[in-house]
Amino acid sequence: MGSIIHPNRGFHGDDIKMSVFTDDLVNFSSVLRMSYNFLAGRDYLKRKKFRERKKLIAITLPFSDLAFAAGGVPVFPIRMEKFKINKYLLMLNSAKGLLGWNLTTRLIEFARQFDFLKIIDTVLEDVIRTINDKYNELFDVGEENGISSDFCYGIKGLYGMHVSKGKNVDATLNITIRCSAYNKYLESLKSLVPKQIWVDIPPREIGNPGKTLEILTKNISNAIEELENITGNVVTDNSLNKQFRIGNQVKRYYKTITYEISASDFYPCNPATFSEILALLGISFQDYNSNAQRYLENISYLVKEMRERIKKGIGMDVSKMPRILLTPIFGGWDPETQEIVYKLGGRVLYADWDILGLLDEIPVSKNSNPVEEYARFLLNATTKGIGCDNNTLTNSYLRIAKKLKVDGVIFNQLFGCHSISNCYPMLKEKIRRTLEIPTTVINFNRIGENVEQIKTRLGAFMEMFP
Repeated sequence: MGSIIHPNRGFHGDDIKMSVFTDDLVNFSSVLRMSYNFLAGRDYLKRKKFRERKKLIAITLPFSDLAFAAGGVPVFPIRMEKFKINKYLLMLNSAKGLLGWNLTTRLIEFARQFDFLKIIDTVLEDVIRTINDKYNELFDVGEENGISSDFCYGIKGLYGMHVSKGKNVDATLNITIRCSAYNKYLESLKSLVPKQIWVDIPPREIGNPGKTLEILTKNISNAIEELENITGNVVTDNSLNKQFRIGNQVKRYYKTITYEISASDFYPCNPATFSEILALLGISFQDYNSNAQRYLENISYLVKEMRERIKKGIGMDVSKMPRILLTPIFGGWDPETQEIVYKLGGRVLYADWDILGLLDEIPVSKNSNPVEEYARFLLNATTKGIGCDNNTLTNSYLRIAKKLKVDGVIFNQLFGCHSISNCYPMLKEKIRRTLEIPTTVINFNRIGENVEQIKTRLGAFMEMFP
C-alpha cells in the first residue's frame, strides 16, 4: 500500500544530479515494461473498460485471482490515477513497437554516452516523485473525506483512492483479514462503490478445521457467482486452474529474486536500485498490473536479465554490505529509509508477501477442487501470516529472516496500526534469543514526515555492523 521509490540519488560529476536508478534501469527492459505498465495503467484500464467492455474489479492486497478467472480486470485503485509525468515511458512504449524493448534500451544506453538524453534522468525522477506525491495526496483525500484519524497510512490512502476513482470500477472484491480497521474500511467502501463482493474468512476460533474450510469454500463460491453476474462469464475449473498456474509461476520467479538473487553476494545492479526493484514488485504484485500473462512474461524476463548480468560479472559485489530486512511495508513506509541504509553501507531487502503467506502456491491437478484449494490457500495465509496472532506472525518474520540470512531487521511501526505494529517487542525478543542480530524500530505516519528522526535512528543502528 506504500510508496515505491525515492527519487534522489546523489551526483555523477560535480553538478549534474543523476539517478542511479536510471543508470541501471536502462539495462533492464523488464523493469521498464513494468514501470510503464504501472504508470500507464489509466489509459490501459480505460481501453479495457470502454473499448473491450471488460469489468474493472477493485482489489487491495494480492487477491486478484478470482477476478482474472472471471474474465474481469483487477485493479489496484491508484493505477487509475493520471500521473503528471509519463511522457518518457510513453515514448519508449512507442519506440518498442518499431525496435522492440531490448533494442530500445540499447539505443538509450548508446545515446547516454553522448549526453543526448540527460532528460531521461529528470523525467524519471519526476515520475517517481509523482508516484510518492500521489500516495500522500490520496492519504490526504482519505482524511478529508472522513476516514478515521486513528487508521494507518495504508487504509487512509486506500480510502482516498476509492474516493478519487471508485466511480470507475464495477465492483470491489473484499477479502476480510485479521485487521479490524481494514475490515471496517472495506465496509466503508459501500458508499463509494455500491457493488461489493465479499469473501469472509471464518475466524479460527470455530475450532473445526474441516468446517472452517467448508464455510470458506462456500463463501468463495458465492463470490464467484457474483463475479459471473458482473462479467457475464462462466468461471470454470479450467479458468481457475489456468490463473493459478500463472500465479504459481509468478510466485516462483518472485521468490527466485527474493532468495536466490537478493541474498547473494553479487548483485546485477547497484543495491539501491535492487531495493527499488523489490519495492516495485511489491506494489505491482497486488494486481499484476491488470494483466497476469504480461506480468508473468515481464517477471520471468527480469530473472533472466539478472542472471545473465551476474553470469557476465556485470553488477556489484555486495558481500561486505549487511543484509537488512525492512518490514512491514505493505501498509506504508518511507522509501527514504532504503536510501539512508544504502548510504550507511547496507542493503535493504523486502519480503512482506512471503512473510504473510501470500507467495504460497495453489495446488493444481486434474482431481483437485480449485475453489477448495483457493480456500485452503487463504486459510493457510490467515494461519501463519496475514490473519494470525502475534506469536505466529513473529514466527513468520523469524522464518523469513533466517531464510534470507539477514544481518539485521528494521521494524516499520505504522501510526494507527493496531494489528501488526504492537508485535515488535515480542519480535525483538525472539530475534535476540534465536538469531542474535541487531533490530531497531522506526515510526511512520506519512511519507517524508520524520526523515530526520529516521536518519538518527538508522545511524545508530548501522553502527552496530563492522
